[in-house]
Amino acid sequence: MVNTAGKFGPYSQPGPARPAPGPGALDSHALPGRALTGSELVRSRIALRVRLKAEAPGDRLPDAGVLAEELGIGEITVRRALEGMCQDGLLDRRRGRSGGTFVAQDWHTVVAALHDPAEAASLDAFHLLLECGLVSHAAGDIPDGRLDGLRALVDEMDRADVPDRLQELETRFHLDLAEALGGPGIREFTADLLGRQCLLLPAPGPEVVRARNRHHADLLHELGRAEMAPAVAAVKAHRHAGPA
Repeated sequence: MVNTAGKFGPYSQPGPARPAPGPGALDSHALPGRALTGSELVRSRIALRVRLKAEAPGDRLPDAGVLAEELGIGEITVRRALEGMCQDGLLDRRRGRSGGTFVAQDWHTVVAALHDPAEAASLDAFHLLLECGLVSHAAGDIPDGRLDGLRALVDEMDRADVPDRLQELETRFHLDLAEALGGPGIREFTADLLGRQCLLLPAPGPEVVRARNRHHADLLHELGRAEMAPAVAAVKAHRHAGPA
C-alpha cells in the first residue's frame, strides 16, 4: 500500500532532502562501516516496514518510481532490487489491473531461511558501539522533554501482550533513541542497520523484549540524571538481556 505521507515509512526521509544535523547532532556520513548498495537499501527498508507493521504479508508495495524518489536512488536500481526479492520469495509480482509488487504471504517463512547469525552478530556489535557512542555524546546535553516519547514507548511495552506488537515497539524504541540522541541522519543510519537485522536474525520473543525493556527504563533514567557511565552500562546490559 502506498504511504500517503509520501515517505518510505515512519523512519525515512528522501535521500536528497534529509534534514541537516542540528546542534549537538551527529553526522551519519562520518560513521564507519560499509555503505549499503541500492539493492541492499531497498531490501532493508522493506524488511523494516514489515517489522514496524507499515506493510504486512499480502500488502501491495508502492510503485518502483515512488520508492526510488522516496529513497533517493535510481528507479532501475529499485526495479532490480524488487526483482531480486521476488526471486528470493520475499515478494510476489502480479500482473493485470490489480497487479503490482506485494509482500509475500509466506514472508516470515522465507526470511527464516535467509537468517545468517554470524552477519547478524556483526551488525549487532556495530549497533551496540553506535548506541554507546550516542549515549556518551549526548549525556548531560539532552533538553527537557526530548526523552518523553521514549518513556511512553517503555510504558507501552510494559502493557503490551501481543508478541508482534512487542517486537514493533522494541524496534521503534531504538529508532527513536537514535534520533533523540543523534538527529534524523542517525535515525536513517539506524534504520539501515535494523532493517538488515530483520532479514538476518529471528525477531526477539516476548520474554526477551520485556527483559530488554527494563534496561530501556534504566537507560532513560540515567540519561535524565546526566549520568553517562550508568547509561552506557544500561545499553550494554540490554544486549545481554534474556528472560528473568
